[in-house]
Amino acid sequence: MAVKEYKTIKEVVGPLMLVQKTQNVTYDELVRIKLANGEERLGKVLEVNKDEALVQLFESSQGLKIEDAKAVFLGHGLELEVSPLIMGRVFSGMGKPIDGKGKIIAEKRLDINGSPLNPVARNFPSEFIQTGVSSIDGLNTLVRGQKLPIFSGSGLPHNKLAAMIARNAKVLGSDESFAVVFAAIGITFEESNYFIEEFKKSGALSRTVMFVNLANDPAIERIATPRMAITAAEYLAYELDMHVLIIMTDITNYAESLREISAARKEVPGRRGYPGYMYTDLSSLYERAGRVKGAKGSITQLPILSMPEDDKTHPIPDLTGYITEGQIILSRSLHQKGIEPPVDVLPSLSRLKDKGIGKGKTRSDHADTLNQLFASYARGKEAKELATVLGESALSDIDKLYAKFADRFEKEYLSQGFDSDRSIEETLTIGWKLLSILPKSELKRVSLAHIEQYYIEE
Repeated sequence: MAVKEYKTIKEVVGPLMLVQKTQNVTYDELVRIKLANGEERLGKVLEVNKDEALVQLFESSQGLKIEDAKAVFLGHGLELEVSPLIMGRVFSGMGKPIDGKGKIIAEKRLDINGSPLNPVARNFPSEFIQTGVSSIDGLNTLVRGQKLPIFSGSGLPHNKLAAMIARNAKVLGSDESFAVVFAAIGITFEESNYFIEEFKKSGALSRTVMFVNLANDPAIERIATPRMAITAAEYLAYELDMHVLIIMTDITNYAESLREISAARKEVPGRRGYPGYMYTDLSSLYERAGRVKGAKGSITQLPILSMPEDDKTHPIPDLTGYITEGQIILSRSLHQKGIEPPVDVLPSLSRLKDKGIGKGKTRSDHADTLNQLFASYARGKEAKELATVLGESALSDIDKLYAKFADRFEKEYLSQGFDSDRSIEETLTIGWKLLSILPKSELKRVSLAHIEQYYIEE
């Protein structure tokens, strides 16, 4: 395909550029802007109207003189260079190596927008992924091929939880290769340094591909970063037969960039100023997770987003919840109590948890234990609230036991520190240790066979 140069740049407003008299230009096409001094800048086509193309620059438009500049339309969208050598490497949000180890010798170039999966071609998620986090493994189990977001808030330790899961995650009883693709979206330099050093120190970097987009990078780059990461994951999963876990933090920064670009294009805003197509846009990221019939590899997604003002009804968590298969919610009150990680298990949910637990996957008592722990913790919290209002003396003996259970559940089960890596066996054992605080007669959600086998008599 012949590449055409245009000297018909009409105007530049901020990062947006209007090019006239264009031919055969397509949406999302990559554009190279050549300046008179030999400098080059990249952009992409945001909109095409007859013979006019609206281009968004990836860099600043400062110093750009439209009378001297040329626009070269490259005939393709953003692409990622891939090969098995991407493992253990750190890239910018645009897919350029930033770890000082030189360029990747590319095996192929892949369009970052990928191809949609035919629903009929999908396999149902069913294998357990161990994250080393009891509140997830034991109560809100992550299953291979699932998309399970973490809803956090400003100032909560979601970055530490993300690093912990990236370090610990594994598929049990499998000799198949497991990889982590980590996309950091709109983070500070300090956060970027934390992730890189954490992965190096723990040795997790060797099985990780990192994409780092900093807060001072252009907004349009934040739109590309998660797509770069998912494209790398698709290559590892479907061409190298690996099981891949994608961790993306922070999706809120991605959505803010969508709003910024939408406002620059003077589009009609939707809820709270976000574009009306944000649901579709988020779907184009989340729906690329899954398992495909005939493919050995799989893609599991763990997107992390910080809810503005801890509001679950905010458009970003609200729309994410519609698309994904549950949510893990971090609690500010648990964080203030020193619970690490502060996962609030009662409003959290993994819709596929029952598909990845049980005999041959985790343990035969897992489902019973999970249901009983949920019920007992909920009753224990109610007992504590009652004690706050009426005083502890108003509680019955059994309610006092439930209140004791709730306290110990938070301190021993939920809280484990960010440096630990609990196996599912450890998690289930701690669960039974706590359930044994209660009389056997209260364990109504557990089979008698499991009570006989695992209940710990004092």
